[in-house]
Amino acid sequence: MSMHDLNQMAAPVDDSLPPRDVWQSLKRGWRQKCPCCGNGRIYGKFLKVNDVCSSCGTELFHHRADDAPPYFVMTITGHVIVGGILMTEKMFAPPVWVELAVWLPVTVLLSLWLLPRVKGALIGYQWALRMHGFGNPAFDNDDLSRLPSAEPEAVK
Repeated sequence: MSMHDLNQMAAPVDDSLPPRDVWQSLKRGWRQKCPCCGNGRIYGKFLKVNDVCSSCGTELFHHRADDAPPYFVMTITGHVIVGGILMTEKMFAPPVWVELAVWLPVTVLLSLWLLPRVKGALIGYQWALRMHGFGNPAFDNDDLSRLPSAEPEAVK
């Protein structure tokens, strides 16, 4: 398959649409909030993405997070835990049972804490880049001024 074929398969990008702030969308997703308004919740349950934002009506079901969040979480958690184990072993040399009693729960808790945040950030990234169905102008909710309940997020 040639590069030309791949470009033909890619969804057309509408340059007339205003750009979306990628970093703001990543931060909103990390906080598990709607990447569009920053008010509504992304999740209805632990990792179950809501179909639409309850605050601004942005469709969220277009996301394609798939296996990326677990891979990112495993990479981050692995680096933190291995670094912690090596430092603990070098400084204190505790018995193996102490290492297991400390690092196994830390590994599980860190993974469970990171997973929804990383997945939310990835959804925010996809929304900001108008990937998959997030780029359909018919469903574009970038103009929040028409919504009385949605207030723009304060600049930090």
